[in-house]
Amino acid sequence: MYFRRIFLDSLLIGVLSGFMMGLLLKLCESITEINVYTLLLNVDFIPLIGHIDWVEPIEFLFHLLISIVIAFIFIISVEFLQFRGQFPSLWFLSFIICLPAIGSYFILSDLSNKEVPQWDDWLAFTYWCVAHVFYMWLLPLLYKKKRSASLR
Repeated sequence: MYFRRIFLDSLLIGVLSGFMMGLLLKLCESITEINVYTLLLNVDFIPLIGHIDWVEPIEFLFHLLISIVIAFIFIISVEFLQFRGQFPSLWFLSFIICLPAIGSYFILSDLSNKEVPQWDDWLAFTYWCVAHVFYMWLLPLLYKKKRSASLR
């Protein structure tokens, strides 16, 4: 029962937060024409699946799967460290877990075969950071909301 709740919470929180971040980057790309959303969905450098020309919804699904895994790691960490009620601790933990995603900008932009921002495009990097900080903020917020709703 305990693992089932963590799995379902990870699924819900991962999908919601990943969806919101994806929408934010899609909005940034549509307004600025800087391909940060394209970078988020890019999988062309991954062996086996990178050679397939995926449609956008499937690429977005890959993004959501990663978001679910991150949410799962976050929730397991919160439960293990017993940070359930303290927002500063939850946000700090979310920041630590999600920090590599910000750094992934440089790796993803370098490995991509698609037209994406260069690793030294600081405006694109700023959009990337803002979207990922938004995601870092959403994880604890949605976790607290879900926990308070399930305790009623």
